[in-house]
Amino acid sequence: MKKRDFLLTGTALIGAAWFLRSWRSPSQDLSPKDSAIALNLDQAPDQSTNKATKKYQIMKTEDEWKQVLTPDQFRVLRKHGTERAFTSPLDKEYSQGTYNCSGCDLPLFTSDTKFNSGTGWPSFFAPIEGAIATTVDNSFFMKRVEVHCSRCGGHLGHVFNDGPKPTGERYCMNGVSLKFVPKEA
Repeated sequence: MKKRDFLLTGTALIGAAWFLRSWRSPSQDLSPKDSAIALNLDQAPDQSTNKATKKYQIMKTEDEWKQVLTPDQFRVLRKHGTERAFTSPLDKEYSQGTYNCSGCDLPLFTSDTKFNSGTGWPSFFAPIEGAIATTVDNSFFMKRVEVHCSRCGGHLGHVFNDGPKPTGERYCMNGVSLKFVPKEA
């Protein structure tokens, strides 16, 4: 086999593998009970619900979201983007208060559950009960559990099973998805 043929074949195989891995199946919504199970991604979530058809309490068109969000907030919350690590001032915010959704102002996390993960994104070991929803994210050649606001469906970040006690979970959130509300004295 000539070197050129070998390189073309190898490139075709790598391209096919990339296409198959990145070809996203519809993300499945996870019930709160299944959220903890989903951190063990060997188990398949319930496939009866598709994120694209999920109805949230707050539903807006793209144009309506663009009117109330900054361009960075829109890219992250509505288009599942990610802010650059170490760019959010909320990563180093340790005052007492609540972290709300930037899209709908729903309280999501309290400062009592925040910790320094060293990742460059605000991290928490537990959300406020009922505040988040999760889906399986198959992008970037891996399976991850994506975290959404349960009221508006905004993309917040991902949850991993390498966090501190008592939960062992690390909710790695985009700072632009959050709004810090200091505790009143």
